[in-house]
Amino acid sequence: MEDESCVSKIVTTFLLNTCRLPPKLSKRDVQAAVLCATTANFPVHYYRQASWIPLITGSVAEFYIEPMLPNFGDIDVMHHDNYTLAIPRGHPLPTQLPADYHNRIEVHEIVDVLPEITGSHLPGYVYLKLRYLINTDGDKYSYKVNTLDDDSEGIWLAHMVASRNDERNRHGPAICHDFSETIHLSYDDVICMRCLVWPPQAADWPTRHRNYGWPDSATLDRVVSNGCDLVGVTHRQCKQHKWMSRYQWRLSFSRAEIVLINSWMPVQQIVYHMLRYFVKIERLTDCADNSGAGTLSNYHIKTLMLWTCELKPRGWWTDNLNLVRICVELMQTLSVWLTDTRCPHYFISNCNLLDNSFNVGSVAPKFVSMDEGYLSTWIVNNYIKQCAQLCPYNVSWLFSDVSTSEKLQNATSEICRWRLNTSMGDLWRSVNFAEYQIPFTVSLQSFTARSCVYWMNEMAKIDARFPGYFSAVALLHVVRKVTKNGFNEELMAILSTILGRYFSQCCSDVLSLRKTELNTSAVVDLLLKSAVEHLTTYRQLRVLDFSSVVTIATADYEAMYAYKRGDYQRCLQLSTQNVNTLLRARRVTDVPTFPEFIQLLDDDIVSLTALTLVVNPKFRGNTYGVCVTQLTVSLSLLTQCQFKLHHSVPSLTQTLLIIKLAQRRLSAAYTLDHLTLKLAERKVRRLTRNRYAFQLF
Repeated sequence: MEDESCVSKIVTTFLLNTCRLPPKLSKRDVQAAVLCATTANFPVHYYRQASWIPLITGSVAEFYIEPMLPNFGDIDVMHHDNYTLAIPRGHPLPTQLPADYHNRIEVHEIVDVLPEITGSHLPGYVYLKLRYLINTDGDKYSYKVNTLDDDSEGIWLAHMVASRNDERNRHGPAICHDFSETIHLSYDDVICMRCLVWPPQAADWPTRHRNYGWPDSATLDRVVSNGCDLVGVTHRQCKQHKWMSRYQWRLSFSRAEIVLINSWMPVQQIVYHMLRYFVKIERLTDCADNSGAGTLSNYHIKTLMLWTCELKPRGWWTDNLNLVRICVELMQTLSVWLTDTRCPHYFISNCNLLDNSFNVGSVAPKFVSMDEGYLSTWIVNNYIKQCAQLCPYNVSWLFSDVSTSEKLQNATSEICRWRLNTSMGDLWRSVNFAEYQIPFTVSLQSFTARSCVYWMNEMAKIDARFPGYFSAVALLHVVRKVTKNGFNEELMAILSTILGRYFSQCCSDVLSLRKTELNTSAVVDLLLKSAVEHLTTYRQLRVLDFSSVVTIATADYEAMYAYKRGDYQRCLQLSTQNVNTLLRARRVTDVPTFPEFIQLLDDDIVSLTALTLVVNPKFRGNTYGVCVTQLTVSLSLLTQCQFKLHHSVPSLTQTLLIIKLAQRRLSAAYTLDHLTLKLAERKVRRLTRNRYAFQLF
């Protein structure tokens, strides 16, 4: 390729223009939020009254940029129970417990070294000893403490696992779960122990001298206030030791890393992404001889980035910006670390993340020989060309010849332009995914007031509009349960969480006056009305966001509710308005047909949904398997109302023409839509024939 010196500039421009910045929303963000909510309801097998408190960690939580190629694999979830805490030895007990903790707490002391065991002291690794039992009296500021005998049997805490079966899928501290057939994701699950204070082993980290002001004081305070966690991992040197292999724990700074990495400049996140991508594609984390020796990992790359952000001035990253040059310099630093078998832990000063057991001899030379020319060409061949494959053919074909820098510049510019032009459409697809994933998971998984809180919090983090949509789904879920089994305390707790205590108390008062089917029906209708109001508001907000990429009718749920109440004139008015909005649209949105939403749909669509699931069983576990467009719903309701209101033959004939037009516009893949429209067409034809014959008679 000509003008090799220009290639790194082209690569830099490409990465800066294709790595999207906040606000963003991806399917992984939605899946991570779903995992938080569902994990909160998992049973704690060793203490049934306890609950899990989840935290999304790893790449999903760390990256705020969205590159064209994925920057993570499985979602990482750490979770600890609300029944146990850890504190450093000699540290005073907490004077206030977290609000979501149990009223009975086991407190374990963190012990660094065991004098009776040679080699038990290893930086970053500790042991946990049960020392205190805290029993609250309903007030988090008032509790009774029982001190346990220091020499009691069974006081040391062994590693916690979810179940024995999970050992088959264990990788280090993580247990790998694959739910691709149900909630369409896989994730790595790590059980941990929560420590509310900053650990003494990292005591010098907050106060050490920093020449360039990163991290700043506010970030330092936030990191330290988050404390740390402990995960059940044994040091490599101790795995053969019978006792330490079970009772040794590792300090985890995942909370700190999330805060720090999210404080990076975009250029720093892009460099981190590219280093990880290079290591992955070149398979530098694989152990070629299957000896089980330690290898280079993403954590080594993360440690390198954290140190560089602290030790380099801001101008080193931003002046005469060249991402390839930065990556090359960092790789050369990493080669020195690997050669010297030295990777200093970022938080613990006397901890080395490499030792002689690591299989890094073949990795170091890969970085030593690295230069800008090699890396820039590698990125073009292994990264940018992969990005081109995501584009339409009129863009991707440009990479059939990038033999000159001018041709490369033209090809990358076209990718950047396509990426920019499709950003709103990509965002809409992620939103649409969330609109299906939320009711699908609520319907499939256990749903409680506790998980409701996590749903609301996690949804608010990724999009301010989702809590309103989720509230509607939750209300429809309550209606579904009430219709089958009546009200119970858990359902009332969900209502209190969603609507507030005043509204739920009103529902309770109505039911308590007289427990009759009439009163229950009144409350159900009140909840349905509230759900429809939430859904309508959500639709209106989405119109403001996405009117450029999709046509959204805002009154579809109002029309469904009017039909259910028997207000056919109102339903006809709204449905006609919706049809006029949607008929000529290039892209329309859908209405889910999950159990929560099926309550709002008319009987024809409900029956055809069931028929579709019988004919195509694979759709039962697919969030997109059975859906119906707003246009089809509106036409079905319009037709039904015309029947109910005895409309004239000319009016029905006009509806028939609209149905035929809608059928032609819909893809054959829209099975439920075509079935629904075909049924409406047959009804209209039969009715018009009967009325025409009656008029002739």
